[in-house]
Amino acid sequence: MSKYKLGFISDKDIFNHVKETVQQYSAGIDLKEFNKNIIDPIKLTFDAKVYGRTMEEVVASECIRQMDKTNNNHIGYFHQNLFRYASNGWVVPDQGFDVVNEEKHIFVELKNKHNTMNSAASQKTYMKMQNKIVRDSHATCMLVEVIATKSQNKTWVVTVDKEQFNNDHIRRVSIDKFYGIVFGDSLAFAKLCKVLPLILDDVIKELGSATNQNTVFSELAAISPNIMKSLYLLAFKTYEGFDNF
Repeated sequence: MSKYKLGFISDKDIFNHVKETVQQYSAGIDLKEFNKNIIDPIKLTFDAKVYGRTMEEVVASECIRQMDKTNNNHIGYFHQNLFRYASNGWVVPDQGFDVVNEEKHIFVELKNKHNTMNSAASQKTYMKMQNKIVRDSHATCMLVEVIATKSQNKTWVVTVDKEQFNNDHIRRVSIDKFYGIVFGDSLAFAKLCKVLPLILDDVIKELGSATNQNTVFSELAAISPNIMKSLYLLAFKTYEGFDNF
């Protein structure tokens, strides 16, 4: 194993944490997962015709999109659960806030991108933080964003019904600033990003590369040799007229 020399986390811990994420990474999809939220064959038909693509190409793209969405969730857990390895009172609770330090009265909601929350979600999160600082006068709540618009640690301002709310104990913090708070090293996040490709190389060397196991096409073919027909039957098989589509 290579020596990563991060300082704020041991080589063994960061290797195992990356390895766990890689093992969860989605490299395959079946028809049940593909149709978990009921696929929209009309949308796929438009995509195929408007963009001049075959239905097979459109379905393949949808498979990749769905796997990518799942993997984004795994990356979120990668960011959150790394703080399990921090000392000095930092914990990752099973419920409530994403990261907590009761000793320092810091309570964190962690988001991967600055634009992942709509207005309603932002307001709900802000209200959760307001409630916390009302019950704990020493509390500081943070919305920590991995991909923020810029490096920052500032008061979070939220607009509710055209009225702005702000409190210095409710902060909007980029991940680099939060690493500095947790690990006492302002460069900690940059150090991790710099060495991450090496860690991944070592993990892949041990585990081997993921193989894509996509059974969607074979399972659709079992419904009908015509993939478009299969997609429509998948969504509308109980609808009037689709028994002889």
